[in-house]
Amino acid sequence: MKAPEDFEPEIEVNDVLRIDVSSLNEELAAPFRLDFNAQGSAGGGGNNATLTGYLVDTNGYINFPVLGEVKVEGMTRGELEEELTRSLKEFLKDAVVRVRIVNFKITVMGETNSQVIQVLDERISVPQALAMSGDISYDGKRNNILVIRQEDGQMQYGVLDLRTVDIFHDPYYYLKQNDIVYVEPTYRKVKSAGFITSWQGLVSIVTTALSLFILFSR
Repeated sequence: MKAPEDFEPEIEVNDVLRIDVSSLNEELAAPFRLDFNAQGSAGGGGNNATLTGYLVDTNGYINFPVLGEVKVEGMTRGELEEELTRSLKEFLKDAVVRVRIVNFKITVMGETNSQVIQVLDERISVPQALAMSGDISYDGKRNNILVIRQEDGQMQYGVLDLRTVDIFHDPYYYLKQNDIVYVEPTYRKVKSAGFITSWQGLVSIVTTALSLFILFSR
């Protein structure tokens, strides 16, 4: 297993990839390029210029010019860059390939300014995500940060404690695309909202706990 500091996200189904191919001979490189300004998302449509690129289909493939279908699911950006560079050697001896996941985003919820964060460089840690969302509120628990992610078709989760140095070695310290970060409210916040003193609140808490148990025990 890689150390957290060496973490690099793997490409997943429904990711949108921007792949740039360059060469000293621009004329030879042209057939391997998409016109990201004029075309929609290759194989996926859409009008948002920031999300144009190659859509990874449900089988984990993209349709790359000249090469045809290329399996990309489960690969890191670096691995795909190396693979495409090798495949293009037949056509471009000096090909340089750069890959980026343009729809890399994470969701922050709970006792913070809940929002969806678009990550440009595909590398973001839990503390960075919380800072970008306005930090944890006074009523948020810093010792129980929940990270929810989907791996191999199943929901997985990790719990981080921001107060300890162990967080830097936690496999959930760096976030993957589509991860959800949840900041739990303190007992004081829950009580002040009336959840503890009302029977409706108690039912809600029990139901939520049961739902989470069923979700993560599957």
